[in-house]
Amino acid sequence: MKKIGIISKVGVPVPGEILKELLPWLRQRGCDAYVDIETASILNIEGTPREQIPSLSDVIIVLGGDGTMLSACRLVGDKEVPILGINIGGLGFITEVQKEKLLDVMEKVLSNECPVEERLMLLAYVLRQNESIAEYVVLNDVVINKGALARIIELETYINKTYVTTIRADGLIISTPTGSTAYSLSAGGPILYPTLDNIVITPICPHTLTNRPIVLPDDVRI
Repeated sequence: MKKIGIISKVGVPVPGEILKELLPWLRQRGCDAYVDIETASILNIEGTPREQIPSLSDVIIVLGGDGTMLSACRLVGDKEVPILGINIGGLGFITEVQKEKLLDVMEKVLSNECPVEERLMLLAYVLRQNESIAEYVVLNDVVINKGALARIIELETYINKTYVTTIRADGLIISTPTGSTAYSLSAGGPILYPTLDNIVITPICPHTLTNRPIVLPDDVRI
């Protein structure tokens, strides 16, 4: 792996401090680095638009917290470029590597000794009058709710075009195994093992006791 993409959290000085050490380290090992424009401007170097980085990279380093990691995953989509998350945020639930261990981990990455774990992602469409007006690729979850006001809504739920139930609740969470430990868990959903090929539907504060979380295979259309 000789082409390294770098995407950083915006508005914090820590990525710049890390890259002052990381970029020379990569050059010494014959690697090309593609740094997002926002971060590159801090270092006064040439940057690359974020949306172009996945197409140019063999691996992407994400410097930030879980939010930065999720945004990078949306950029990667189905390109299957591995992502290494370096936690410079708070919780860092899916950015597991601490910044102090970055160079040690990168040694393993460049020598192909670092294991790669595949994670399921969701493809979500917003349809209006049978036309797609928006499309999203997500690593964690899709949430349907009423908006700013917490009111009960009715959601007719179909799986592979077969009617299942009408959910009366504050909303609905459709989650991957990665997202099962986040909002879905808070709403009473199960924890799924990270590499399972399943998704979970979790009603938010359902009005009916029989509206419970459902675990489904990953090849269904909801």
